Amino acid sequence: MQIKVNGEHYESHAVSVAELTRHLRLNLGQIAIERNREIVPRSRYAEVMLVAGDEIEIVRFIGGG
Repeated sequence: MQIKVNGEHYESHAVSVAELTRHLRLNLGQIAIERNREIVPRSRYAEVMLVAGDEIEIVRFIGGG
């Protein structure tokens, strides 16, 4: 299915946000995910299903000072 990840078209076979994070090999402790402009709580990654046309934004936290 076609979705957008950070503004780029992406072909995904993942059915949930949790599967997408595994496929992209993301460190869950360093990211926040938004699906269609709504933040997805980490506790709901496994139950939030992706559908064609979803827009996913992944933000990585970077420390500094």
